[in-house]
Formats: sequence, C-alpha cells, structure tokens
Amino acid sequence: MWEYTNKVQQHFLHPQNVGEIENPDGTGDVGSLACGDALKLTLRIDENKIITDAKFKTFGCASAIASSSVLTEMVKGMSIDDAAKITNEDIAEQLGGLPKEKMHCSVMGREALEAAIADYRGLTLPMAEGEVICECFGVTDLEVIRAIKESNLKSVEEITNFTKAGGGCGKCEDKLRQILQETISGVSGEPGKLKKVKRMTALQKIKKIEEVLEREIRPGLKKDGGDIELVDVDGDFVTVSLLGACKSCNKSQTTIKDFVEQKLRELVLETLIVEEDN
Repeated sequence: MWEYTNKVQQHFLHPQNVGEIENPDGTGDVGSLACGDALKLTLRIDENKIITDAKFKTFGCASAIASSSVLTEMVKGMSIDDAAKITNEDIAEQLGGLPKEKMHCSVMGREALEAAIADYRGLTLPMAEGEVICECFGVTDLEVIRAIKESNLKSVEEITNFTKAGGGCGKCEDKLRQILQETISGVSGEPGKLKKVKRMTALQKIKKIEEVLEREIRPGLKKDGGDIELVDVDGDFVTVSLLGACKSCNKSQTTIKDFVEQKLRELVLETLIVEEDN
C-alpha cells in the first residue's frame, strides 16, 4: 500500500479541471493505454502567451490523476515561458511528495505540458527523436538520459521509478545499466554495441566488492600508510572512504578512479562507478 500525502488524496478524490478544451491552442498526448498510463493535456493560451485555462484527461493510478490535476492548477495564469520551466520535481513538490515508485506520474505530467507547449509553438520535441530502449513502455534513450541527469538517478531501479523503463519484461535492463554508466561517466558508447553485463544480486555484489578490496586493493594502500573502507553500495555506485595517509593525499581522486574503480570493474562488474564518501 502506497503512502500518499493529504494533497495527493485530495487531488485524486476531487480532481480539478477534468475534461478537454474545445479547439485548444496546445495539446499534449503522452503515454498509452497499453502502457497503463496515458494523459491528454489541453491548454488555452491568450494573445499575451498566458495560459488562461488547462484541462486534462488521464488513465492511470491515483498518483497519475493527482499529478495531472495539480499540474493544471499550477499552469493557469502562467506565461508559456514560465510553464516550460516546470519540472517533474516541481509537480511532486506541489503534492507534498510522491512515493518513489510513482515518480513517473509526475514525469508524465511534465512531458504532457512540454508536448502541449511544443504543439502551440509548432515544434517537435527532441525526446521524440530518440531510440526506443524499453519496448514495453515506449521509453527512449533520450528520456532515460534526461531523467538520470535531472534527478541524479544512480540505479536501474530508480530509472524505472522515474520513467517506467525496465518495469515490464526486464529485457532492457542491460541497456539501461549501460546508459546509466555512460551518462554518469560522460562517455558515449558505440551505438548498437552493447556489452554483455553480468547479473549479480545485491548481496553477491557487496560480497565480491569486499573480497576484492581486501585481497587486491587494501594491501597496496597499506604499503603507503593508507587504507580503505566500504561505505555503501547503491546499484552500480560504490561509495568508499580512504583512510590514513590516503585520506589527506591530494591525489585521492586519482587513487579512487585509476586504482580502486579500475580494479573493481576488472574483477567484479565493469559497470561499477566508485565515489569517495564526503
């Protein structure tokens, strides 16, 4: 059972601006019934480019209805330029927060608004030109990359929460993992050349990381008066703390990336990203 805020419950039980504007100035259609979530947002925009009315029709869960409802309330009276700056985080915040598993509902609201504004301006959204990564929900690589960057996502599970990608058959998980690594590292892989990624449970991954730290990494650091401690493992992100002489060394980041990360990628999982605990 999801824990919904009072604001979410209010907009779900008593949604505002339900319906469709006749001959709208901008229309945004996102999602599909086949995917389980769909939203149609219509806008009325005056000669000063102010949104004077907004209505929605949606098919989805309580979070989808609430996100759509609060979005229409947010944009009415806004200029098109200001409305275009609304993020999914803004929508969730207006609702007092959403369960992490339902953040994709606020993303759908933001996407519908962008589509409606693009329709008004006669533009094509760049996201529509991406390569479809998740066939189950029609999510493109550009949508995934954007979600990772904007919301600081660090695992495939978080990508699924924000975009639904990977929430169906699961066949795209390797692609999502590679996109995550490349986006965080700022490295672009060769299109169509996906590497085969080993599948490990969280427990297996932690155990293997600890073994490599103990056997391959710690002895080398101790020779220079240093040491290392595993702090956390979150998806493909490994947080460590350098100790002793390594902690105060001005080359600590070189040690993290060129030694620790490379060893863990070589001996545990090639998608791992190592960060130092602050």
